[in-house]
Amino acid sequence: MFDRLTVVELASVLAGPAVGMFFAELGATVIKVENPAGGDVTRHWRLASEDDADDRSAYFTAVNWGKRSVAIDAATPEGYRRIRKLIAHADIVICSFRHGAAQRLGLDYDTLSTDHPALIYGEISAYGPDDPRPGYDAILQAASGFTWMNGPPDGPPTKMPVALIDVLAAHQLKEGLLVALLRRQAGAGGSHVQVSLLDAGIAALANQATNWLVAGQAPRRMGSDHPNIVPYGTVLQTRDGEVVLAVGNDRQFRELCAVAGCPGLGDDPRFATNAARVCHREALLKHLAAALADMPRADFLARCLERGIPAGPILDMPGVFAQPAARELLLDGGAGSPLRGVRSAVFRDGSGRERNDLSPPPQLNADEKWVRETFGTTKPQRSEGHQNRRPTE
Repeated sequence: MFDRLTVVELASVLAGPAVGMFFAELGATVIKVENPAGGDVTRHWRLASEDDADDRSAYFTAVNWGKRSVAIDAATPEGYRRIRKLIAHADIVICSFRHGAAQRLGLDYDTLSTDHPALIYGEISAYGPDDPRPGYDAILQAASGFTWMNGPPDGPPTKMPVALIDVLAAHQLKEGLLVALLRRQAGAGGSHVQVSLLDAGIAALANQATNWLVAGQAPRRMGSDHPNIVPYGTVLQTRDGEVVLAVGNDRQFRELCAVAGCPGLGDDPRFATNAARVCHREALLKHLAAALADMPRADFLARCLERGIPAGPILDMPGVFAQPAARELLLDGGAGSPLRGVRSAVFRDGSGRERNDLSPPPQLNADEKWVRETFGTTKPQRSEGHQNRRPTE
């Protein structure tokens, strides 16, 4: 199914391109249309240590595997004509234009669907289609409450080091587009799927939202600790390294006390139940910190594993990618290439599709010749089920 889809990506930065890469991983042909004046802005978001001889920065490499790149200026008559010709072949368009830009360029859903009623159009905005405010992830983390909650209790509000809201919005749009494909397959025609960064962030607040909405408790900064469960997310220092605990029930807590050499804590009325532990958090954590301070980390974690206690080491990035599971998700640019990446579609459905190799992220306009040859004169062929098929390469 997916290898017969053509996706045109009119998006840049992270959220939209992440959706495009998702479909590329599923086997679709994904054509990334970029502005000739430098392309996707993330091509130029370089670390100080990066070589600027290649326009594929480490950041760009995060979400652009498996795509074709063509540089087209949509603001020119010729560029507009070329993009419309690409879209005539497309099943899905992904866009993340600034407010009003799609309408100004004639690349909005209403305009495109007039000639292409089977089109599925996925649109990402900052605050919604009617709000002109520009938005980047750092601002939306603040607007959706994450920045306020994040950080140590005695520290300032802190942005998370991953563009979390972009990632959440990408997942929302993936889901919406998959639903739209199912609807089209059932004969419902095309769809306009809209996701805002703000909606995606608010929808992901989970228990922190209901702590306020139901219990009337506004979240506060707690470092790594959990407001509803103790000790959960708790970071403690062993003799030779830090560990994090995720004790989810009273049985696990009693087992933890036994491993830590303080079994009496499990029967202490202040700590015997999770509700009591939430009320006496500070006293409990002082006991646990003292108990673990002289224990070797490997020994503590091994004993936790034996007793079914959720605990683990805190890994840096080299440590993360030393794990066998992480190595299985790696994308490789091929012999002699420094490019590496991580898959975004990590589910396994038995088809083997999720482990197919992907081509490296394309250099700007690398596929100009292929796009002209493939889409230059061929008229789109539509099936009875309203699906457009990819032209034969």
